Amino acid sequence: MSIWRGPQKLILASQSRARKMLLENAGLDFEALPADIDERAVQKNSGLAAPGEIALLLAREKALFVSRQRPGQYVVGADQTLALGQRMFSKPAGRTQAAEQLSLLAGQTHELHSAVSVARDGKILFGDVSVARMTMRRLAAGEIESYLDHAGEAVTTSVGAYQLEGLGVHLFERIEGDHFTILGLPLLSLLAFLRAEKLLAV
Repeated sequence: MSIWRGPQKLILASQSRARKMLLENAGLDFEALPADIDERAVQKNSGLAAPGEIALLLAREKALFVSRQRPGQYVVGADQTLALGQRMFSKPAGRTQAAEQLSLLAGQTHELHSAVSVARDGKILFGDVSVARMTMRRLAAGEIESYLDHAGEAVTTSVGAYQLEGLGVHLFERIEGDHFTILGLPLLSLLAFLRAEKLLAV
């Protein structure tokens, strides 16, 4: 049963399986409508370098893009960046790049910056960024190859070549941060905003 109380459906400006699962499990009635933006161009033109700022910018741009197509509706945009020190990672283009990323991340602690933004009628109403620190265990080349064999094409759908909710959990020895941040959506702060807007039944 949906706890959504908005006059129209909530819109999620994403087709991310994990983000859709989080909203579904939270009892929200929503429609997924991905934003057709060039993320790399937006990032390059912004001049921003901080991972959290980039994640929030992209979340805002996604929410704004879709909100202009759906007047009156609340639109949720989200984005996530992965940084190892000053180096940022993007989704790997294929198995070879996934192996390279995992080799760099193995034995290190990296940060996931997850951002959420809400727009309505082309205006930003809310934004937040949360951070999780992920320590990957040391991995031999053979272990990386075995992981890639079992994970398959899924490794190209997330930065860092892993999904913690799946086989990617085997890569880690320590995690600091909430589950929702790791999956790419700061859900608690989003729900707090929606409650403040009188859009939720609980």
